[in-house]
Amino acid sequence: MQNTTVKLRNTTKSELDHFREYKNESYDEVIRKIMFIAKTSKTQPKLSKQAIKAIDEARERIRKGKFVTEAEAKKRLGL
Repeated sequence: MQNTTVKLRNTTKSELDHFREYKNESYDEVIRKIMFIAKTSKTQPKLSKQAIKAIDEARERIRKGKFVTEAEAKKRLGL
């Protein structure tokens, strides 16, 4: 995968941070998620509403500390 640098205003970066579902989620993942929602909102508005709802629910679980770390997941899966 090739990488590139994109200049963003600090306010844009801060707003992107609000779309993160977990701390280490990359900006590429966040932007791709936003693009998916934007594209599907035109063709499948119910699906995009579901995606937004799922993101909000995930954020709430994370705030409450109800998540599995990568290390825990690997241990449970025997990896």
